[in-house]
Amino acid sequence: MPTLKPKHRPFCFSVKGHVKILRLALSVTSMTFFIIGQAPEPYIVITGFEVTVIFFFIILYMLRLDRLIACLFWPLLVFGILAGVCCIADGVLIYRKLLFNPSGPYQKQAIHDKIVL
Repeated sequence: MPTLKPKHRPFCFSVKGHVKILRLALSVTSMTFFIIGQAPEPYIVITGFEVTVIFFFIILYMLRLDRLIACLFWPLLVFGILAGVCCIADGVLIYRKLLFNPSGPYQKQAIHDKIVL
């Protein structure tokens, strides 16, 4: 007696796919509004990173790589390494800026250094 296989439903037509695509659309919309509204750069960068991560996860699910690589969930590893490299680079750049230009815009002045007219 042949066993019946469950019918495979493509990712784009599943509820999970619709939710992820809706989340991507919402993130792209919020990033667009941040750009139009000239929001501070960290808001735009974080939203852009979120859009990139969501997009790559959608590609991952469409290619069914999550089922092929069950032992290691590699996107988290890749993005974890990327986030670590970005944090180290950011720390080095801030250290160099503070080391070579300590009189930046946030330096406090003593009261007796101000000239009163």
